[in-house]
Amino acid sequence: MIGIVIVAHGGLAREYLAAVEHVVGHQDGVRAITILPDDDRARKQAEICEAADAVDEGDGVIIVTDMFGGSPSNLSLRACGVCNRRILYGANLPMLIKLAKSRRKSLPEAVAAALEAGRKYIDCQIVGEDLSRATGT
Repeated sequence: MIGIVIVAHGGLAREYLAAVEHVVGHQDGVRAITILPDDDRARKQAEICEAADAVDEGDGVIIVTDMFGGSPSNLSLRACGVCNRRILYGANLPMLIKLAKSRRKSLPEAVAAALEAGRKYIDCQIVGEDLSRATGT
């Protein structure tokens, strides 16, 4: 089964994990790592590597971060130096739920499914007063 490490600013990683487990149930082999402004970067990088090693059962590890180029993703790069590991940037709840449901797939299939779900559920809907103006009714 694919291991997952969620790394994000503030308490976001823990909250993402709590929300995923609320929807799909408890997840073994998933860790949440919090990055705070005053954290020691070397220690956090080591914590991410240790978490990735801990959840790696041989089928790969996906590290999911909140945004490209931020400290969580930059600190996660070393953990992905090991074969069969990937980083997904720009986490959202649909992406994480799909990933949790895809952990028995191959690593490339799970990544593709998570990316598709993450993109699919970003949209805008016009409601209420704006809807009547947009439709002319």
